[in-house]
Amino acid sequence: MIEGLEYYIDVDGKYVFTELYHTQRGHCCGNACRHCPFHYEAVPEPVRTRLLLLKELSKNKSPNAIHTKD
Repeated sequence: MIEGLEYYIDVDGKYVFTELYHTQRGHCCGNACRHCPFHYEAVPEPVRTRLLLLKELSKNKSPNAIHTKD
């Protein structure tokens, strides 16, 4: 395995597999992996729904967005 391509080590020292690694494996393992390209299809509910919602929210969140008080 190639660090930076198939995995990286996060700030907590945990090994995190990339989307490339998961794609090469070819299926969802059901462990709610951070970069799962298979829409968490093997992850049991209600965790699967929560993860999909969080993924969608993170896609819509712009790092340059200005938040104003209502």
